[in-house]
Amino acid sequence: MSNPFEAAWNTLKLAIDNTDEPKSPLNIIEAGDCWKYLTMVEEFIRYEEIGLNTTTDDEIKEMLTDVIQVCESHVKKLSQFMRQEGIPLPDVTSAKPNSNSKEIPLGVKLTDDEIANGIAFKLVQCSRTCAKGQSDALRTDIGVIWLQFYLEWASFGATLKTLMRKRGWIKVPPYYYPPGSPNS
Repeated sequence: MSNPFEAAWNTLKLAIDNTDEPKSPLNIIEAGDCWKYLTMVEEFIRYEEIGLNTTTDDEIKEMLTDVIQVCESHVKKLSQFMRQEGIPLPDVTSAKPNSNSKEIPLGVKLTDDEIANGIAFKLVQCSRTCAKGQSDALRTDIGVIWLQFYLEWASFGATLKTLMRKRGWIKVPPYYYPPGSPNS
């Protein structure tokens, strides 16, 4: 079994070695992965904007601002790549206008716990989509993009998990004790 650093090094070496070769067009799966991820991240930004409009917590606002920056950098990079490759960009929902969180009724307003867990769920979905895109990639350039996106999500996820643990917001499934174990 190879280590992750060796795999990353081999990918970078392949990218450097293949700079003189003509690029083949993206295959339909690579194009579809790009389109799906861009749509997902654009919708993720809308959720984050809703979170910013409903929270009053400074740590949650900072976390939302950070994740919006990650999403916007992914959108910019992937949109540019898709335009270069001739892949049509998806139609996405418009940005949410700013609103005063005190004017939102309590039954409609997201709690800070709901915001953080929603972000965690969306982060998992984005990470899974990046991993799938990377495994589907035949071209090295798109494979490197997926790897970069995945690593950015992993880094942000560590920060989010710290905040959620601090606040007691992590959803933990019930523990499993096999039959006959001393704890059952």
